[in-house]
Amino acid sequence: MPLVPRRQRTYRKENGALAVVWRTKQLTLRHWSSEVEGFRQHPRPRRLHRCRLNTWLGGFLLLAILLAAAASWWGLTLDPNAMNIRERLLPPSRGHWLGTDHFGRDIFARIAYGSRIALVVGAGSTLLAASLGAGLGAWAGYKGGWWDEVIMRFIDGLMAFSGILLAIMLVTVMGPGLGNTIIAIGIANVPVFARITRGVFLTGRNALYVEAAHALGARTWDIIRYHILPNGIGPILVQATVTFSTAILTEASLSYLGLGIQPPDASWGRMLKEAQPQMGRALWSVLAPGAAIFIAVMALNLMGDGIRDQLDPETH
Repeated sequence: MPLVPRRQRTYRKENGALAVVWRTKQLTLRHWSSEVEGFRQHPRPRRLHRCRLNTWLGGFLLLAILLAAAASWWGLTLDPNAMNIRERLLPPSRGHWLGTDHFGRDIFARIAYGSRIALVVGAGSTLLAASLGAGLGAWAGYKGGWWDEVIMRFIDGLMAFSGILLAIMLVTVMGPGLGNTIIAIGIANVPVFARITRGVFLTGRNALYVEAAHALGARTWDIIRYHILPNGIGPILVQATVTFSTAILTEASLSYLGLGIQPPDASWGRMLKEAQPQMGRALWSVLAPGAAIFIAVMALNLMGDGIRDQLDPETH
């Protein structure tokens, strides 16, 4: 709004919007002015409220997982591998918040330790998949030609297998363990990042600002990093949250099958497998790891929905 004396401008309502008239110039504002009494602020779209609610709810649930992992890391919980046969299959109590398993181990301590495993596997595999997939997709989409054909045929070969099946094949070849699980899940999620990034670069490589950067002598990687990739970071970021949750679910599946995290380390999937025979006698030993998996996946999906809506211009 022009910074002019108040006596030189007047306000009136035109077609449902607030208009400012100053001499011969007229400026129509799209939002209610806070300087004028009697007008309320423009209401926010309902979808914007919903996306913020999703982000806050997902962040709150994820914070609970992070606090449990931090408590296990700093030794604020009981020893997750300490056995006490005399206290086996105890129900939840003040001494054992989530009860004990068939070896007398504290379930809450094992859930907290398993959250460390889930976060490490999810973050590591997502970072690996995003780095490799975004790099391959960016190069294929920007260069085109035979580069595009070779890289995308390789990606199509990986997509011929489902993510969990490809991860099982890779872990079977490399062997179980934390590092191999991260590598297997990361490679299984490379194709989706490659395709998303390729689509972004196919659209952006013919933009005027890219041609201007070429004319100024910018290098290829500088154009990719500073001109095209920042404009397509939104879809990649949303996919990263989805991949994070998928990685946690895949790690739990591999551990359930005995191909992921090995005993005595606690893993949510392994806990489900070990508690399955005691389901009739100690239902809490099955519900606790299942609820942990559900909360972690739900938190990341809610955050992904919120980030997507925040980055969508139609929301605003």
